[in-house]
Amino acid sequence: MDKSKTMMQTHTYETIKIDNSKSGVIVVLLNRHKAHNALSNKCLSEITELLFIAEQDAEIKAVVISGNERVFAAGADLKEMSELDLVGVLKDVRPGYWKKIASFNKPILVAVNGLALGAGCELVMHADIAICGNNAQFGQPEINFGIIPGAGGTQRLVRTVGKSLAMKMILTGEFISSNEALASGLVSEITIPEMTLERTIEIAQIIATKPPLAVQQAKEVILKAYETNLESGLQYERKAFVVLSGTKDRDEGIRAFIEKRKPEFKGQ
Repeated sequence: MDKSKTMMQTHTYETIKIDNSKSGVIVVLLNRHKAHNALSNKCLSEITELLFIAEQDAEIKAVVISGNERVFAAGADLKEMSELDLVGVLKDVRPGYWKKIASFNKPILVAVNGLALGAGCELVMHADIAICGNNAQFGQPEINFGIIPGAGGTQRLVRTVGKSLAMKMILTGEFISSNEALASGLVSEITIPEMTLERTIEIAQIIATKPPLAVQQAKEVILKAYETNLESGLQYERKAFVVLSGTKDRDEGIRAFIEKRKPEFKGQ
């Protein structure tokens, strides 16, 4: 058995549950129901640990993160945060966890029902694809506690929904609905709450059938659009396109199309 899969099956998590029964996809269920799935340091630590294992496992092509039908994640753990003074915040390990989530090289999809607030909304923005139920609400209410979003919310939100809506959400602390989230580009699809996770897994499994190297390069190049200007982004795209032209999967994909059969991608 693959070493990474053995680690995943034998490790016990306190704040998340793992479902590895889906072909090519690992499902992570946030499991802090009494705390409304608040993203504590322990929770973020376990998510990043799971992502590290998944990154080493060639059989895992995508990761889905979900809460329950009422709450995705209602923010950071405020009790935990309240115990930190200025020096404690400066030395906080949380930024390191968020950086590891952002640098994960396989697709992350989130299935969002109910509340996705504060750090929960920021987790949505760390994902590559977000599917939500029609009961979903998104918000950055940190202003109500005398703080601002601290896991990239001010930067990712404005890049995702635009300056005006980002300002409104962050300065008022008001939530937006699933329809507003779809219209602004925060999520890519709305479904009924009972189908949110199933639909998200379905999309993840479609991605899992695609050539892994092309998926990885596509994700990396698309994310460059957040960080650089158009000319530099086009250069990254061209380099990735050239690199992929030398892969066996590229040859297999073209050959399968010509021969009118289903391709068999090997990640090579």
